[in-house]
Amino acid sequence: MERSGTHEEAKETRWSDRYAQRTYGMKSSAIRELLKYTQDPEMISFAGGLPGPEVFPLAEIEAAAQLVLQGQGRAAVQYSTTEGHLPLREMLVRHMDRYGIKVSPDNVLVTTGAQQALDLIGKLFINPGDHVLTEAPTFLGALQAFTAYQAEYLTVPIDDDGMRVDLLEDALRAGPKFLYVLPNFQNPAGVTLGLERRRRLVELASHYGVPIVEDDPYGQLRYEGEHLPPIVKLDAEFHGCANGERSFRGDVLYLGTLSKTLAPGFRLGWVVAPEDVIRRLVMMKQGADLHTSTFTQMVAYETARGGFLDRHVRTIRSVYRERRDAMLRAMDAQFPKQVRWTRPQGGLFLWVTLPQGMDSSKLLAEALREKVAFVPGTSFFPKGGGAETLRLNFSYSRPPVIEEGIRRLAAVIRANMVKPSSLTEVAAG
Repeated sequence: MERSGTHEEAKETRWSDRYAQRTYGMKSSAIRELLKYTQDPEMISFAGGLPGPEVFPLAEIEAAAQLVLQGQGRAAVQYSTTEGHLPLREMLVRHMDRYGIKVSPDNVLVTTGAQQALDLIGKLFINPGDHVLTEAPTFLGALQAFTAYQAEYLTVPIDDDGMRVDLLEDALRAGPKFLYVLPNFQNPAGVTLGLERRRRLVELASHYGVPIVEDDPYGQLRYEGEHLPPIVKLDAEFHGCANGERSFRGDVLYLGTLSKTLAPGFRLGWVVAPEDVIRRLVMMKQGADLHTSTFTQMVAYETARGGFLDRHVRTIRSVYRERRDAMLRAMDAQFPKQVRWTRPQGGLFLWVTLPQGMDSSKLLAEALREKVAFVPGTSFFPKGGGAETLRLNFSYSRPPVIEEGIRRLAAVIRANMVKPSSLTEVAAG
């Protein structure tokens, strides 16, 4: 037995000595790690970016699956084209056209979730040491994807109106490979980039020759206020080609997903890009998984077609608006006045800033003992910082559960409030 253990140890060593250098900068997702706590039935989790399971259209998906199997069964379980199921791409094109994104199916690549689109973009564009410009904080999944290709980061802070575009110019002068931005109900902060800031961002990016990756997983989940045009549309307007087929110039890559509007388990996303970029992304994808599941694409198309997706999104908005409002009311009533938080007009998240001297990572350990979970903010800052911040998700739980979870979290925060007189002591510690 001893010799067997030594043999296994040796095998492990032979592999660990051969890991690629780029893997040493990779980190596990703090969010994925926290999901294990959701297995505890007593745990109230505000950690994952999980859609509410009550809104999944199971009956419609079941009917669509039967229809696909009966009418196109052999094709549905066969290999298919890397670009994606053409009827699905055509439907996505029609849907995006409503928001002023005028493209053809040849500009669309279906991916295995928008997360794969981020990975393919990193694989195609990032050389070791290349700079990527992001918001601070920004989406953890994007950082995981880009860091795998040894990206370095330039960052611009956000406020309640999104990226501080007035601070953008210095970062653009440094010549990043591209600018990555989530303009609508940003993950993690829930803030939305204002219209004038969007226009200024397009103007500055164009001036410095820096392309943009616009990630828009939450754009349809607006609960109040007016819809804002996507950056890809404003880019076309800025260059005088907002009408007709020429409205897509290609300086902005646009990412979308069905995970938040249909079902995350489908793992269906897409990227909009110029045809030459699509061709190269297709080559990247062929090396990864050949193509996204044919059966899943067909079932998603049959489920969503005929106006169902529009009706379903209206239902989601109503449910999530109620849950957002429940969380905000509970925080207003329970949280200490020294704590600040964002008030998102849509999406799945809001962002909490604790009093100076508090550390959300340390707070999490105590919160878990009280059976409530959140994501510490440090995970979302590519260059460090954010110790006093945390992210809360409101889409997953029903209002009574949200209220109880906020009560528990507020009690933990109050118990750990740092008195002004002890701040110096805490810093020294």
